[in-house]
Amino acid sequence: MSETSHYLCIGCPLGCRLEVDTQGDEILEVRGNACKRGDTFARQEHVDPRRFVTTTVAIEGAPWPRLPVATAGSVPKHVMREVCEALHGLRLEAPVELGQVVLPDALGTGIDVVATRSMERR
Repeated sequence: MSETSHYLCIGCPLGCRLEVDTQGDEILEVRGNACKRGDTFARQEHVDPRRFVTTTVAIEGAPWPRLPVATAGSVPKHVMREVCEALHGLRLEAPVELGQVVLPDALGTGIDVVATRSMERR
């Protein structure tokens, strides 16, 4: 017997409502996507949902108290909270350069967290 799962696509600005028909571990059909990215997103979301994490971390000796950072790739959705908690406890020292790795291999995901702007020393 097949099952249908429902997702809201975040692959592009259209936000298509997707339906994924499965039987056991096999994806039978993806419906509702207006572009190829929707099909790709639905298949990925069904078997291994992943997200990018963007936030800020504390930085000392800089003109501002927080530095914007982001994961260099998407991390498994189920570890997002733990990645954010690890970043909450992180304290950096200025200067930091754009793209500098501030947390390598976040929680063993193989994905680095990088600075999304440079921050000079004050």
